Amino acid sequence: MPQNFNWTSAYPSIRMPMFGRNVVATSHALAAQAGIRMLWKGGNAVDAAIATAAAKTLTEPCSNGLGSDAFCILWDGKALHGLNASGGAPAAWTRDYFHRKYGPDAARPPMRGWDSVTVPGAVGAWVALSERFGRLPFADLLEPAIEIAERGLLAPIVVQQKWAAAARVPDLVRQPGFSDFFLPRGRAPDVGELVTLKAAARTLRAVAETKGRAFYEGEIAEAMARHAAANGGAMTVADLSAYRPEWVTPTAKDYRGHTLHEIPPSGQGIAAQIALGILQNFDLASLAPDGPEAQHLQIEAMKLAFADTYRYVADSRAMDLTPEQMLDDAYLAARARLIDPRRAQDFGAGNPVRGGTIYLTAADESGMMVSFIQSNFMGFGSGVVVPGWGLSLQNRGYGFVLDPASPNCVAPGKRPFHTIIPGFLTKDGAPVMSFGVMGGNMQPQGHVQTLVRMIDHGQNPQAACDAPRWRVNEGLAINAEATMPAATLDGLLARGHAVEVIDDSYQDFGAGQFIWRMGDPGIEGYVAASDPRRDGQAAVW
Repeated sequence: MPQNFNWTSAYPSIRMPMFGRNVVATSHALAAQAGIRMLWKGGNAVDAAIATAAAKTLTEPCSNGLGSDAFCILWDGKALHGLNASGGAPAAWTRDYFHRKYGPDAARPPMRGWDSVTVPGAVGAWVALSERFGRLPFADLLEPAIEIAERGLLAPIVVQQKWAAAARVPDLVRQPGFSDFFLPRGRAPDVGELVTLKAAARTLRAVAETKGRAFYEGEIAEAMARHAAANGGAMTVADLSAYRPEWVTPTAKDYRGHTLHEIPPSGQGIAAQIALGILQNFDLASLAPDGPEAQHLQIEAMKLAFADTYRYVADSRAMDLTPEQMLDDAYLAARARLIDPRRAQDFGAGNPVRGGTIYLTAADESGMMVSFIQSNFMGFGSGVVVPGWGLSLQNRGYGFVLDPASPNCVAPGKRPFHTIIPGFLTKDGAPVMSFGVMGGNMQPQGHVQTLVRMIDHGQNPQAACDAPRWRVNEGLAINAEATMPAATLDGLLARGHAVEVIDDSYQDFGAGQFIWRMGDPGIEGYVAASDPRRDGQAAVW
């Protein structure tokens, strides 16, 4: 049965909840329509998600590209599945490799350039999802993206703002291939100006024709390896050809009769589960949803969650703890007792042993629901673009450290700490909602804030999406969205939070997409929400 939502909203927004039996929600209308096209052709939600993801590499290049990583949680109609399509470090990457190149005091790999690029996994995710769950031929799924790349699209408002900001960043502009591909006029495109990305169409066609083999073993892989070698990188065809996405079992944490599922480490999804496990110990429903009391408790729970996540989370093969230890109810209850309702605190990690991204979601009338996220990290990622292929690459290697005592220390083939997290909600083993909130470390914070609004306060998904957000930074510092009530800001300041009000919502407060199941998907269908902080759309059929 659907949640007993309040269908009114107290927040200014240009968006309304959308109802339908087939839904695609993402942060650009053309990409959402690419997914709807697959559903019209007889495809399922997985086909729609892949088509949408491919189109997103073109409609929002300031957040993702053909060289992204990806994660997915999906309900196939009977069971929940997780896919970790993040890539590992090249075989040459060791602590000594980076210390020789960048000096003995280097604390981590560089932020940009080839030495920030791990093996890109998004294309591998598309192929793996299609092979296991798709209905349409793989090549059909990339047709809309190829058309967008060749015919072009008009630069959208929010994306253009980020594109223009990137054009002013010297360490991006000087990366090999960046300016030729993204700044062909010597500047970012203006809003409404036609943008064509024809080199990316070449990559998409090769991926479509070979079901991804060209990307990891053939001509695209060879082009990547040549470009890396010519620009001081270590990536080889052997690194690329060895890559395989990994099917995983999502972690689970109960909250108020629902269960939140996240991809297990090396991602930060567990931070949202920790925070909700802490908040389970407080009666949030009795507090005003926008008041300082409720917001303070969530902020403090989030800080506690991040303290443990940043200390312990890494490639699961290198972690000292299991997710089960970190999510233990008794341990989280003890962490909850550290929260002072009247005072902000700077928390350290506990000891559980004793106790720049795009997001999309799709659902169809058969009941299949897909939660999918892919990212270049830090906006345009590494800044590297492989000439002739329009292939912009992520900089996930920057997530490693060079401290041998850290579980996140770089090593050949190892996955770095990851920020991107798809979310999924169930109740009594049945699917309820596929959702996500993109934006660096805002992602688990967005999961927590929107879920509390829907589950504790009964706000409908669009209202929960529209509501003002905060963002935890370091120590007592938080950002707050400009639309947050003045009385709430005053209440947070009185509790000792160092509040900075920010007007730019794109990265600071994330952007979400939500599909909530309203009953039988073939009869009642779903309600969907798309974040007004981006250029997006929830498209229904």
